[in-house]
Amino acid sequence: MKIIDVEPGDPRLESDLLPVLGELRPHLTPELFRDVYERGHPQGLRFSAAYADDGACVGVAGWRIVHNTSSVKKLYVDDLVTKAVSRSGGVGHALVEHLEGHARAAGCFELNLDSGTHRTGAHRFYLRERFDIVAFHFTRMLKPRGE
Repeated sequence: MKIIDVEPGDPRLESDLLPVLGELRPHLTPELFRDVYERGHPQGLRFSAAYADDGACVGVAGWRIVHNTSSVKKLYVDDLVTKAVSRSGGVGHALVEHLEGHARAAGCFELNLDSGTHRTGAHRFYLRERFDIVAFHFTRMLKPRGE
């Protein structure tokens, strides 16, 4: 398995990463994905992709380095997904190890992520990977202006 970091504008974002990322984020269109990455990249958004020996993209991680008062400096994982047919083959573990390498190189104190409450299979994976459940994540949905 090979893991690479993919920059904005790289054609593999749409051809390789988006089909895998779409398994976690089905609302993403090619246009929306390009827009999010172009706007998010200056804010630190990055994408890493795992490729199988046959050249197929089998996993994707979206992540960023964040400075804040609670953790001081952390690597936050926005997206972590393994292609459904490739799960339980070590792809997720390899991506977590890759991200931990980025975090350690950047001097981060934490590697963390949020996971939807309905994703119990993912939760089992994160616990096996030695993540701890340390907080609740709350969201208030906002309506567009004028509604």
